Amino acid sequence: MPRRRTSSSASSTAPSAAPRNRTPQPVRVRRRSFGDFVKAFLAFVVLLVLVVGVPLALATQIGWPLPDGAPGLDWLQREITVKTFLNILTVVVWFAWAQFTACVLVEVKAALSGVGVPGRVPGSGPSQLLARQLVAALLLVGATAASLTPGLSQLGQSMEGNQKPSVAAAQQTPGIFAQQQEQAAGTASALAEQAGQAAARADGGSAAHGDTKYYRIQPPEGRHHDSLWEIADRHLGDGRRYKEIFELNKDRVQPDGSKLSEASLIRPGWIMEMPGDARGGELVEMPDEAPNVSEQVRQQISDYARTGDHAQGGGGSGAQGGGSGAHGGGDNAQVSLPEQRPAPATPATPAPSAGQEHAATPAAADHSFGLPEALLAAPLLAAGLLGALGRRRRQALWQSALGSVGGRRGMEPPTPTGDAQDVQDALLVGADPEGVRLLDRALRGLAAALTAESRPLPVVYAAWMGGNGDLHLQLAQPAGKPPAPWQLGQDQTFWMLARADAERYEDADTAAPYPGLVSLGTMDDSRLLLNLESVPGIVSLGGTEADRTAVFASVAAELATNGWSDRMTITLVGFGEDLTPLAPNRIRHLDGFEDLFETMSAETRQRRGALGAAGHDSVLTGRTGPAQHTRWAPHLVLLATQPSDEDALRLAELAADAGRLGIGYLVGTEGTDLPGAAWEMRITGEGKLLAPLLGLELEAQTLPAAQRRAVVELFTDADPEHGPGGSDGPGGASGTANTPPFLVDISEQGRPAVYARLVGSYEIIGLDAPDDDRSALLHEALALLLLHREGVHPRVLSSALWPRGVTADVRDALLERLRAWLGTDPDGTPRLATDATGRLTLAKSVVSDLDVLRSLYYEATQGRGVGSRQVRGRLLTDALVLVRGPLLADRPEGRYRWLTHEIIDAQLPLLVADTGLALSEFHLEKDRAEKAIEALNAALRTAPADERLWHELLRATHATGDPDRLRALAADLVGRSGARGVPPRTEALLDELLPTWRDGVAAAG
Repeated sequence: MPRRRTSSSASSTAPSAAPRNRTPQPVRVRRRSFGDFVKAFLAFVVLLVLVVGVPLALATQIGWPLPDGAPGLDWLQREITVKTFLNILTVVVWFAWAQFTACVLVEVKAALSGVGVPGRVPGSGPSQLLARQLVAALLLVGATAASLTPGLSQLGQSMEGNQKPSVAAAQQTPGIFAQQQEQAAGTASALAEQAGQAAARADGGSAAHGDTKYYRIQPPEGRHHDSLWEIADRHLGDGRRYKEIFELNKDRVQPDGSKLSEASLIRPGWIMEMPGDARGGELVEMPDEAPNVSEQVRQQISDYARTGDHAQGGGGSGAQGGGSGAHGGGDNAQVSLPEQRPAPATPATPAPSAGQEHAATPAAADHSFGLPEALLAAPLLAAGLLGALGRRRRQALWQSALGSVGGRRGMEPPTPTGDAQDVQDALLVGADPEGVRLLDRALRGLAAALTAESRPLPVVYAAWMGGNGDLHLQLAQPAGKPPAPWQLGQDQTFWMLARADAERYEDADTAAPYPGLVSLGTMDDSRLLLNLESVPGIVSLGGTEADRTAVFASVAAELATNGWSDRMTITLVGFGEDLTPLAPNRIRHLDGFEDLFETMSAETRQRRGALGAAGHDSVLTGRTGPAQHTRWAPHLVLLATQPSDEDALRLAELAADAGRLGIGYLVGTEGTDLPGAAWEMRITGEGKLLAPLLGLELEAQTLPAAQRRAVVELFTDADPEHGPGGSDGPGGASGTANTPPFLVDISEQGRPAVYARLVGSYEIIGLDAPDDDRSALLHEALALLLLHREGVHPRVLSSALWPRGVTADVRDALLERLRAWLGTDPDGTPRLATDATGRLTLAKSVVSDLDVLRSLYYEATQGRGVGSRQVRGRLLTDALVLVRGPLLADRPEGRYRWLTHEIIDAQLPLLVADTGLALSEFHLEKDRAEKAIEALNAALRTAPADERLWHELLRATHATGDPDRLRALAADLVGRSGARGVPPRTEALLDELLPTWRDGVAAAG
């Protein structure tokens, strides 16, 4: 089986282990050796014998083995002779010959077309492999093996239907290679002519630079192109040193009059000055010591050496992001770093005040206090996980409330500890929900604008989120002018949206256009999101198993929880069975390759048929226009273990049409090439994600094993069915899940030193008012600490108060002011302390009304109130008196944004509703319906959407024996229900208590 080879540190599409040594001369056609002709001749003889000789021998020596007419029944009674066996054997040989001939025809067709993997002849196996080797050996004498042997690396890089091929398709057509060689030869001739003209002008430059080494970019040979990465890999020992070559030659005038402006765009005939430690024989030339170089080219190098003192300001490698890949003018599929616009100028400001400190330098340089760095550096992943975790906890609260019998099963979510606590803090610090919101709105807004113009969605390979907040989409091919406010980027394949324009987008009622985008890492302060579903074939990922799995886990977790996708299917094979709790509706796990192949074969057929029946060219056209309701959700496959070569080819055949169908494949490799891989990446032990042929060198985004387990633990504990408060947990109906995280001494002796009212307007009793310029920050910091009695990490506090970042000294200064403001207890104990894990905690003498409310309800239902009816009634009544409105009702606009990550907005209404229900039950036991109604109405002011309160209010009103009052309540309830109508359970209760309620509603209507 033909396999591609790689150099020592980077993948290549060259057909050999490394490019041949080539001197800087005009392009030369590789001459075939005598051995090549011998191999070709022997291959021709073998093919002639097998394809022509075998049938001739069978026809002349044995004849036709089958009977001339239809056999009678007597043939079953005939004696079996030697001739019978010979006839049977002859039939078998004829079938074998037919199969082998079919293999030869398939291989010849694939070799001559030069595109894609040849079709598999059923049951061929070794026969097709032999045919492939013979055909390749025969055609070797007429063209390079890379251009005629089926290129597995180019699998699937052409679109079907009316989808135009990507720029990578230029490499797949043999005719283009001939044009490239002609152009290269012309370039070489022009360079020689220029060198002759330059010889009359300069004669001493080479001597002055005799100790400097130079390299001349070679024309393409077959499918191999020179690139700075490969040059650095061969002659500097490390492809990542390509930036040194780029810096030495940036913006210097080349012999053809052009300049090197991007590390990924180099042309045949250009000259590169090399670092002094470059090695490599004839490939690296010094002007005066190049015996195999013509005088004209030598003079050309000498002229170029004179530009060595050229000023190389502006930019640097950071803006180019290069690597290798798009050679000879950009005819490769390339994911390159977009040019970054300078941030808008801002006027000088004085030293930051309390309201301006968020503009200070971000605290990224601050050490992490032990928090997981991987999640701190993954803002989109952290935002997705945090949002999904919040939704899971809210869901658990409501399920627990609506399913409770005789008391709540899960008043409080479990408090994380250990690694889970560190991971939760890292999510709170690292999350960028605003970035997710802007990305989602920008993409949906683009889709809506294109639909309004009756234009299809362009194929997007990647998205770059710049450090200045701009969004760049890298297209597979030019797609015209983007709709406003989008603009063209650095070239026709980049569409750019400034952050200021993205912030003006509103929510658009359209399908998510690019749900397969997923973060891979950062390069030069820009974050890359690769669109897995648009990749023309398989994406392979090499590296150690642990490093690969960390990347796979990050990809899977972000795809499962991101905010810019509507729905999708993520299939995990070979890893990640534990990731299912993150999104049970999105993630599924398969045991092995055979299960995967069977599943994806069926889905590929189904999607092809569905697209054809709907009249769409691809899933992109199905996501815009009148048919967008179909959604065409992507299916992304993550296969962590490398399949066998045969399985890889089977998977490659499936993936050949994957980009059009919205199916993406990310497959792990064990350090060797993967047959059929369209794009290749490798993760290093240092956390670098390398893709030389795509021009990428990223700081990889990963989710290591320990943090993956901690993330899964957070989601599992939040599950009401399996968490500590669920039916499978040890708590049960009266377990520790009902216990508040902080119990207050509600006796007279437990009067606190500092009392904060959070339920309603924010008030603090027991402290002097702080300075005006610090008051808002100090109040917000205290509120955060009061809502988290288990402790708050300093990084969590700073990210909550300053979402845009702040320096460590500003944060520490605020903490010192907060300690001084809170003061100490009479025994000298500070009211703001730091526990053993480094988290900030409040003393028990600092209490909020929310703490008191929780403690009163707990004591009434599980403490002293259980054994004393009188105590229970008093405690429940005191609890409802504390409720003065929603949490932090008068908080200033723009502050307390961290509350969006909390579930207290769901907890507080449920707690108030539970208190009202318990007090109503207390009064109804003594037939005090009016008191019960009073308690329920008080609870409804805070929890107006709780259906349980309305049900109990109907029963209490019915207990008064006043039908008119009950009818009025029913009419009010129907009016509140609006267009949605009365909920089914409420409707059933009304039928029971007031059978004529519909008549009253009809009369009122």
